[in-house]
Amino acid sequence: MQKITILIHCEDQKAIIASVTHYIASIDGNIIYLDQHVDADENVFFMRLECEFSAKNWDIETIKKDFQTNLATPFNMFWEIYTQEHKPKMALFVSKYDHCLYDILGRYSAGELPLEIPLIISNHEDLRPVAERFDIPFRYVPFTKEIKAQGEQQQMDLLKEYNIDFIVLARYMQIVTPELIALYKNQIINIHHSFLPAFPGAKPYHSAFKRGVKIIGATSHYVTEGLDEGPIIEQDIARVSHSHSIDDFIMKGRDLERMVLARAIKLHAERKTMVYNNKTVVFS
Repeated sequence: MQKITILIHCEDQKAIIASVTHYIASIDGNIIYLDQHVDADENVFFMRLECEFSAKNWDIETIKKDFQTNLATPFNMFWEIYTQEHKPKMALFVSKYDHCLYDILGRYSAGELPLEIPLIISNHEDLRPVAERFDIPFRYVPFTKEIKAQGEQQQMDLLKEYNIDFIVLARYMQIVTPELIALYKNQIINIHHSFLPAFPGAKPYHSAFKRGVKIIGATSHYVTEGLDEGPIIEQDIARVSHSHSIDDFIMKGRDLERMVLARAIKLHAERKTMVYNNKTVVFS
């Protein structure tokens, strides 16, 4: 059996679901998953479905052409079709923190993430041994204010060379350039502590500790030019109290960062996220 995933969004109107399911049935496809959502404020319809086809009836290019003619054009749809065989290629950007990198590579090695990791890029050499331990190419790209343009170009050249589909900032401590964001629109995932903007700066857990917060968290989102203002993919929290030390805050925070980033990566790789007007629709 061959399997495809279809993502659709368009203006909400009558008979979209019926038309799509009828089309899949007409080409001998079997729908094994379907979920939909309507944004009532924007009057926008979203749908994700997974379909199976027997090998004898399988021709992805014909399906794409017919889908455009019979469905996308009449309903004015924005749509994407992905085959099960196509695993997205993810590049990791890192600096010196290793907790998210180890977690991602461990899950990847265990077969938990439906993707490929052909490249790790860093503005420091510190994590090269980690990349080598997992046998993944590591490229050192200096990225300072004085040579930012050269660093950006080197990053983009590497991403093109390795045919990268999306990027994950696994505690990469540099601001991504607008040019790279435009090149990978809604394809760059970041992780940060949920204290922002209340606790910005280099030591957010120390600031939170001093304020006596009762909840700490982490947020994973797509990167936009607005710093930490991109569409949110995944979030989680942990409760803390006066009995916890700063080290406890940091440990709990890093645990949250690992889990939230891993969930966001998996959702993206499985084509379960759709972005519209700086918000995400995330299908289960």
